[in-house]
Amino acid sequence: MESYKILIKRSAVRELAEIPRKDLEKIVRRVRDLEQDPRPFGCRKLSGKDKYRLRQGDHRIVYAVDDSRRIVEVYKIGNRREVYRD
Repeated sequence: MESYKILIKRSAVRELAEIPRKDLEKIVRRVRDLEQDPRPFGCRKLSGKDKYRLRQGDHRIVYAVDDSRRIVEVYKIGNRREVYRD
């Protein structure tokens, strides 16, 4: 099976810089795992949007999947209390 390409928005990269180092490694691993399985066990589709969220401890990864182009685009990465605010 061909893997998906991961695209991370600049804003999400900036959010990564604010995450404590102990959590950062696990979050990066979860994002990399999306290359092989863009809808892993535990991911949830956000209501009213074509986006998904993935939990990693107290943090959330919000992303969209484009199956036709085989791309996973990461929009937000942050604490669960703040990640859903637009």
